[in-house]
Amino acid sequence: MMKSTASSPNLQLVESLIQLIQSLSADEQSLLLDKLLGKIPYPSASEIAHLAEQGGSFDFWRDEPEIYSSEDGEPVTWS
Repeated sequence: MMKSTASSPNLQLVESLIQLIQSLSADEQSLLLDKLLGKIPYPSASEIAHLAEQGGSFDFWRDEPEIYSSEDGEPVTWS
């Protein structure tokens, strides 16, 4: 029996699984996808906003000059 480690993935097993999954019908593939991904909790909008705020990816905006005001341009109308 071949052991799989983090540094040495079992490529033969992965290829066999891919072939098996591709041989399934569309309904069976959909069911498999639901089983694999169905229990993954998705973050709420407020959690995503908190992550974006705390992550630092948008910190560069803090130092940007205010070059626009509410008087600039034309108002946007939503239909």
